Amino acid sequence: EPGSVLVGARLFCEMLRRMPDGVVTVEAENGTVTVRCGRSSFNLVGMSAEDYPDLPSVEAENGVSLPQDLLKKMINECSFAVSTNESRPVYMGTLFEIAHNELTMVSVDGYRLALRREPLEHIDGGAFKFVAPGAALNEVEKICADTDDMVTVTQGKRHLMFEAGATQLICRRLEGEFLDYKNAIPTTNPICIEVDNKTMIESLDRVSVVISEKLKSPVRCLFSQDRVYMSARTGNGEARDICPVRGDGQELEIGFNNRYLMDALRYAPADTVKMQLNTGISPCIITPVDDSDNFLYMVLPVRLKAQ
Repeated sequence: EPGSVLVGARLFCEMLRRMPDGVVTVEAENGTVTVRCGRSSFNLVGMSAEDYPDLPSVEAENGVSLPQDLLKKMINECSFAVSTNESRPVYMGTLFEIAHNELTMVSVDGYRLALRREPLEHIDGGAFKFVAPGAALNEVEKICADTDDMVTVTQGKRHLMFEAGATQLICRRLEGEFLDYKNAIPTTNPICIEVDNKTMIESLDRVSVVISEKLKSPVRCLFSQDRVYMSARTGNGEARDICPVRGDGQELEIGFNNRYLMDALRYAPADTVKMQLNTGISPCIITPVDDSDNFLYMVLPVRLKAQ
């Protein structure tokens, strides 16, 4: 029957999640909403749908379309580097930059940077850019299916709209000056080694056993010829491991936050990556081994104390 009622989302979803398989019936009468399925039934307090605020309208200024599975993948491979520091709200989002028939997405949190780039087929208008909130992008990732059906991203004056199938997600744009990432990425990196992601993550995981929330320590990495000597020392004890790599690390010693380096390797869309280094206080740049520019991760080092 036609009609509308306003229900509390959290409680309603919890009810549905616990329902047995079958047809769900929802009835609203005199302010009470009854939800039934099989032998289960719930009552909850309903409110007038007229009290619900109007959704913001998005007056399209620019737009872009791309496959849902591609956007979902790009968000996943960037979102781990979104800042959680509320003192710089613009960094709590991801930069979308559309130009030259390609989409570049960038996330930064002051300790690391994640960049993904993919070619585009359909752009409405010229070049444009905006910053989308990280929390909203987590929801966009959920509404995008693992298909090549298109998702449309529309930029308005204050809002953004992501449209996937019959679902629309509208969020506010984040205002502020985003990092000039092109100038923030160092271009002079004389040391270059090739790394198998899975192998290095396993080595990092082993030496991280002695590190905890209470007892923090950087992972000390000594890049040598075709191997990296890793170690970590805390009040819990000391752990060491040797990770095979390809290339000459020139005996560079550098420290990393174990989780930040593992995240960059874990989310990189490749099995093997190139790590570019300069000094013990210069960022580590992680890029594809084929010199394409579809991803770049940057991890800042941690200063090491003398042994």
